[in-house]
Amino acid sequence: MSADHFPETSQVHTAPWEQTFSRVLSPLAQFIQQQSTSSFLLLICTAIALALANSSLSEAYLHFLHTPISIAVGSARFEMSLQHWVNEVLMSLFFLLVGLELKRELVLGELADRQRAALPAIAAIGGMVVPAVAYWLLNPSGATAAGWGIPMATDIAFAIGALSALGKRISPTLVTFLIALAIVDDIGAVLVIAFFYTEQLHAGGLFISALLTAILVAFNLGGIRRVIPYLLVGMLLWCAMFNSGIHATLAGVVLAFTIPVRPKYNAPYFIHSVNKLSQQMQSGVKNNQPLHNDEMLHAHMSALEEGLEFAQAPAQRLEHQLHFSVAFFVVPLFALANAAIPINWSDITTVLTHSVTMGVTSGLILGKWIGITVTSWLAVKLGIAAMPKGMQMRHIHGIGLLAGIGFTMSFFVAELAFSSTPELLLMAKTGILFASVAAALFGYCWLRFACNNSRMRK
Repeated sequence: MSADHFPETSQVHTAPWEQTFSRVLSPLAQFIQQQSTSSFLLLICTAIALALANSSLSEAYLHFLHTPISIAVGSARFEMSLQHWVNEVLMSLFFLLVGLELKRELVLGELADRQRAALPAIAAIGGMVVPAVAYWLLNPSGATAAGWGIPMATDIAFAIGALSALGKRISPTLVTFLIALAIVDDIGAVLVIAFFYTEQLHAGGLFISALLTAILVAFNLGGIRRVIPYLLVGMLLWCAMFNSGIHATLAGVVLAFTIPVRPKYNAPYFIHSVNKLSQQMQSGVKNNQPLHNDEMLHAHMSALEEGLEFAQAPAQRLEHQLHFSVAFFVVPLFALANAAIPINWSDITTVLTHSVTMGVTSGLILGKWIGITVTSWLAVKLGIAAMPKGMQMRHIHGIGLLAGIGFTMSFFVAELAFSSTPELLLMAKTGILFASVAAALFGYCWLRFACNNSRMRK
């Protein structure tokens, strides 16, 4: 029986409080929307943490963050402070999402096309090297030198949030360029954490980590497309890396790169299968008989459900499922746990002129801007890369300024660099905070007043 014979109201059941959204967003549009929204929540949580750290509740709040929490499974025991549970465990989900985004972009996205990826990749490398050099020039030796990796990072959520605030004044090409640049930047940050901020290595943990990674790769090569087996082995990999000396959050990146990123069914085959199942379902529908009473129709629906699963890559499904929890739960909690920076305004000059603070600030504001703009200009002039259509150097200047918003990843690296020196960690976090605010304001104002919509279309 044709579906046209049924009144529309009889085909759709809507619960009293249920709302149906018919708007369909592309993956890029959905990504931008989520990043923009999460950046505002991140900003609110940062403000709350700062307010608590500079109020009469400061001591109680910091004591709460350092409350020890332990979990024992058999003879294995994990005991860390609440702050470290957020930084070590919850941030593993953040790095899993970062890894999934990296793999998608490298295999299927902007970075899969060498021609389109060339300029943002070169700009990102310049935007990592120059800030590190700027920091090193002010902190060439001693305990402060460990923070050279702090100004290399860009917070993609805040950067895209600032860019999206400009609305129609900016071109979608500019947003795509910033995302590609930030993805390469994330690759650099992950490598820096893995190779330069790793504690003393333990052979036993490394061996188990390598073995579990091999199992994950075998899952991929064997065509396992259910996410659960990967996640179960990934949890064991986190435990092994935690005991190996490698920062445990990197288990998320390793896990992400082993999950299949291509669907089992391509689009034409999936569409053909759906049409075939639809015809079989239409021919098998009985007069208004409920679905649960029609076994054949139920079988066809199950086959359609399985087809939908195989038409999406496991990495794509997991990335979609993680986005909300990471953007609206994990990262805001990270801000609440790490942005509690006590600011002594009577001594602010001493803090801002400290070599660590100045190194981080100069690296994020000047280093990012100089590194991105100069390398981009050289790449275009030398013919190594082409300027994307609709973009000019004035837009690269704006991107260079916005890339100075370090925040999440910079805070994370600072925790690793100065874990044993709280006074230097405070200086680094203060520098990150001031530099990120300044970079957001400078970048927003530059793109708003120097790059109007008519110029973007030239």
